[in-house]
Amino acid sequence: MRATLNRWRRHLWRWLFFRMLFAERDPASGALRAASRIAPSTCIEGEEGLQLADHVFIGQFNFLEASAGLRLGEGVQITNFCSLVTHSSQRAQRLLGRAYVGWPGDKPGFKRAPIEIGPYCFIGPHSLIESGSRLGKGVLVCAYAQVRGEVPDFAIVAGQPAQVVGDVRTGDARWLDAHPECRAHYEVWAGALR
Repeated sequence: MRATLNRWRRHLWRWLFFRMLFAERDPASGALRAASRIAPSTCIEGEEGLQLADHVFIGQFNFLEASAGLRLGEGVQITNFCSLVTHSSQRAQRLLGRAYVGWPGDKPGFKRAPIEIGPYCFIGPHSLIESGSRLGKGVLVCAYAQVRGEVPDFAIVAGQPAQVVGDVRTGDARWLDAHPECRAHYEVWAGALR
């Protein structure tokens, strides 16, 4: 009896609070993104700074801090337990101590810069994308990566700090050979493979 009750309780909780639904509004423009989904457990701070394209998937338990601008291109997938932060106050907090809260003007050591993630990027679980980062199109960020700075189109990045370890087009070519019916769709956003 108890196991049945627990199973129903978990089912109800998932249905009410963690259900993924299509259709989100881009906070920056108000435009409807009918094929985008954001998990209800994802925390978005500075939501007015978020620019959301369509076909975006943002999974469970992510933290998106968008106060300095966070642009997510079409088809971006952010898995689970990721952090995307457009500011960093760690140095300023240490430098100013108790004076941090009331400090007039710019705080020494405070970093604030937008993040841009190009179309059809994949952000693996437990990744961190730091302020000022720009990811080109089709980038694959491996789990637990710490991304800082510019990442070229189609790169596979891994590590802390993240380094380029491969090119997604190598695997894409094999999949497209096995599924030629997908080639035209792929080439719309990625262009032709060399």
